[in-house]
Amino acid sequence: MSQPAIILAMQPSRTQHVLPDEVLRRLGGIGRLLDSKPLQRFDDERARRLLAEAEILITGWGGPYVGPEIPTAAPHLKFIVHAAGTVKGVIDDAIFEAGIPVSHSAEANAVPVAEFTLAAIIFAGKRVFRFRDLYVADRNRNRTHLMQREAIGNYRRTVGIVGASRIGRRVIELLKPFDYRLLLSDPTLDAAEAAGLGTEKIDLDELMRQSDIVSLHAPSLPSTQHMIDARRLSLMKDGATLINTARGILIDEAALLSVLKTGRIDAVLDVTDPEIPEAGSAFYDLPNVFLTPHIAGAIGLERARLGEMAVDEIERFVTGQPLLYQIHQANLANIA
Repeated sequence: MSQPAIILAMQPSRTQHVLPDEVLRRLGGIGRLLDSKPLQRFDDERARRLLAEAEILITGWGGPYVGPEIPTAAPHLKFIVHAAGTVKGVIDDAIFEAGIPVSHSAEANAVPVAEFTLAAIIFAGKRVFRFRDLYVADRNRNRTHLMQREAIGNYRRTVGIVGASRIGRRVIELLKPFDYRLLLSDPTLDAAEAAGLGTEKIDLDELMRQSDIVSLHAPSLPSTQHMIDARRLSLMKDGATLINTARGILIDEAALLSVLKTGRIDAVLDVTDPEIPEAGSAFYDLPNVFLTPHIAGAIGLERARLGEMAVDEIERFVTGQPLLYQIHQANLANIA
C-alpha cells in the first residue's frame, strides 16, 4: 500500500499529548497527514474536502460521531483507528456494515486504570485515608497508634475482582507479586480459565461476602446495571472497601450511599452515575469515600500511549500485518 492519506477527528482540548510531535513525525513516515489540525465536525467545507481524499481516519475523545454518511463522504476510506478507549457511541454500525476495519487504543487506556486500581487496593488495605484523617484531625498519633493494632494491612488479604476485562486482567497481573488471595467473578470464564489467571472462580455473592476489597471491572451492559445492589452490599464484611474504576451504573448508588452513611464499609470511586454527582451529594462529604473525577484512565502524559498504539496499528495495516486491536461488530454488545 502506498503512503495513505490520513486525517484526524478529535477535540484538541481533550486530546492534548495523544499525538505529540514525535508521534506525528512517525505518522508522517507511514502516510500523508493531510491536515495536522483535527476535524471537530464532518459537515463543513474543510471536512468534506479532507474526507473526499482520506484513506485512514484517526478519531479521539470529543471528536464528531462517525455516522452512516461517512462511507459516502469518504469513498476511499479503508481504516479507522480510535486513539482512545471504547468505540461505543463513536462509530456507527454502518461503518462496520460497509466493511471498513475499526481498531482502538483501549489496551493503552487500560494501563493507567490498572495502575490506579493497584494503588487504591494497597491504600485501602492499609486504611491510608482513615489514618490520614485521624492524624490531621488530632495533630498527634494517639488514635493512629491504636489503629495499627487492628487486623488491617495487605498481608494475606482477600481481593475480589469483578470482571475479567482487559483492565481486570491487568489488575490481576499487577497483584500477583503481593500476598493476596485473589477471587474472580465473571460469567464468561470457567474455573480452569480463572485458575490460569491466578485466581479462584467464585460467584458474585460469595465474592462480595469473602473479599476484604472488591474492585469492579465489568462492562456497562443491561445485565450489569446495578449488579452491586443493596442485597450484595449487605454481604460485604464490616470494614471492607468497594473500588469502582469501571462505570458508575454498575452500582445502585442510593443503596451504596445508605450503607456508606453507616460507616460500615469504605469506597474508592473514580466513576459515578451521573458522571458528576449533584452538588449536594454525600459522596463529596463522607469521610469513608475517596472520590476522584474519572482520572484513572489516561490523563496528561499517559495519553501518549493512545497515540503510539494507534500509530502502531496503522503501521500494521499499511504493511499488511494482522491488526492486534480490531473491533468486530459482533463484539460490540459485550465490550465496555
